[in-house]
Amino acid sequence: MKFNSAYRTGGLSIGSAYLAAIGAMALAVQAAAAQTPAPRPDAANGEVLARRWCASCHIVSGDQKMGASDAPTFASIGRRSEITPEGLALFLLSPHPRMPDMALTRKEAADIVAYIRSQGK
Repeated sequence: MKFNSAYRTGGLSIGSAYLAAIGAMALAVQAAAAQTPAPRPDAANGEVLARRWCASCHIVSGDQKMGASDAPTFASIGRRSEITPEGLALFLLSPHPRMPDMALTRKEAADIVAYIRSQGK
């Protein structure tokens, strides 16, 4: 039988049935992705990244003795209740004139934020 777009199965044309199936699969994938939790921020990895990228200016841990005089310590940033984790991560992902462009991934930024927050406790 030659394919004919007018051929119908169950009241739908084959093209419509195909599109409906693709739509149903897309919704199933989206639902599964929504149920998969995002990876938790890893403060230990954040410490590794902070020591590599941030310690030349910021005091990133209690055992560090020197940083730039005008850069806030990670402990002081972590204690500031008005700074949300989301806002801090966005700040780290955006280039700033006084900070190097580290080209962090979202996961790396979240890890550094988790580490900064741990230093404020």
